Amino acid sequence: MSPIFSGKEEIQLFISGGTIDKDYDAVLGELIFPATHIPELLSEANSTLPITVDVLMQKDSLQMDQNDREKISQACQDSACAKIVITHGTDTMVETALCLLANPDLVDKTIVLTGAMRPYKLGKSDAAFNLGAALMAVQTAQAGVFICMNGHLFRADQVQKNRSAGLFESR
Repeated sequence: MSPIFSGKEEIQLFISGGTIDKDYDAVLGELIFPATHIPELLSEANSTLPITVDVLMQKDSLQMDQNDREKISQACQDSACAKIVITHGTDTMVETALCLLANPDLVDKTIVLTGAMRPYKLGKSDAAFNLGAALMAVQTAQAGVFICMNGHLFRADQVQKNRSAGLFESR
């Protein structure tokens, strides 16, 4: 039996850092970015999707500024892919999504931002679930900019992070 939907179009996956890619350094006693864990996540999921993975930066989103957002926007604009997933820190994910939404050169692309509330490497993380959901969402959603977290797909201009509940919700 064949799948109801089987993505054939290439997906661009941009990595910008965030909790999803952090790991604990026992010597320093802090969370660090040793390298991206996204290829490992894709391998564990046995993904057969045509995905190109590129690391744009490895930053905590609280350390991102407008130049970083413009770099992400330009990378999306320069990508030949119409379907783009971006891993990103959750604290300023909405700000980056709104920056992408404001770029008129991206109106024909489907862009989905996702991340994790807990680092993948620390276990009991939402990283794999959110990445898988984002990959499905980018294949099925219409053109636009979205945030995919907690099993929900939100339009970039209709979402907020509820810090006290530790999740994203419509605004």
